[in-house]
Amino acid sequence: MDLFQIETFLAVAREGSFSRAAQKLFRTQPAISQTIRKLEEDLGESLFDRSSREGMLTDAGRVLQDYAERLLNVRTEALTAVKELRALHRGNLCIAANEFTCLYLLPLLQEFRRVYPMIKVTIQRTLASRVSTELANHTTELGIISFRPEDSTLRSIVVYRDELALIVPPGHPLATEKEVAIKDLASETFIAHNVPSPYRARVLETFRKKRVPLHMGVELPSIEAIKKFVACGNGVALLPVVCVEAEVARGDLVHVTVPELRFERKVRIIYRANSNLSHAATAFFKVAENLSRQRKGRYLFQSER
Repeated sequence: MDLFQIETFLAVAREGSFSRAAQKLFRTQPAISQTIRKLEEDLGESLFDRSSREGMLTDAGRVLQDYAERLLNVRTEALTAVKELRALHRGNLCIAANEFTCLYLLPLLQEFRRVYPMIKVTIQRTLASRVSTELANHTTELGIISFRPEDSTLRSIVVYRDELALIVPPGHPLATEKEVAIKDLASETFIAHNVPSPYRARVLETFRKKRVPLHMGVELPSIEAIKKFVACGNGVALLPVVCVEAEVARGDLVHVTVPELRFERKVRIIYRANSNLSHAATAFFKVAENLSRQRKGRYLFQSER
């Protein structure tokens, strides 16, 4: 039983005549009769009372008519849904990101929602080290990370350029300095993020090479907690600039430049190289590209491979 047979059956049932159904479908009456006969053979039941000129349905025909109507309605709904996806009037987009990269996403999401308000976006909070795995497992379509993926099955586009910032509370002795050397931090208590990352490793290595002691008195699980703890006067921290822009602008924290620790961080959107991106994901890339043209500066759109 296929949809063509169902369409033919419904045409005969609605028209009450094999000949009128043939005209409706632009086919010959023998072709219509043959299609109905094949459907009856497949079902093992007669669908029309042949003794009636009106094409009267049998009990089996009346049962099938109800289901046939539903089947064609579902097909229509499916075709409409696909058209709506293509037109971006509906759809879902799942993106894996960690706490830091979520902050980059905020202005991009705002613009994406403005242009495509019917697309549901889910940001799945994930450790940066797990984003590639989430993509490989198809639990997310896009990922946001701050390091170049090693997996050759992934593609990446650089969309934002950031760097580490030394932040101190307003009353700190270094708060009046625009720039300090790494040796000036030997006696400072650092409030650190306890999640391993390539940049944490670079900071540790730089302090070691410069032979400057690094005192990590407290390690906290979130960037938000680190900012608040530093603002209360409990130490200093190294955080991405994008994470502290609002607090620095308000005067809650002070950004002090340390030339030896100015590590550039590139935020990347990554995706599976062999996948067919959804219409929503393709639109997301277009919005990211347009945002880079509008804002420039730290915003980029550069394919890496």
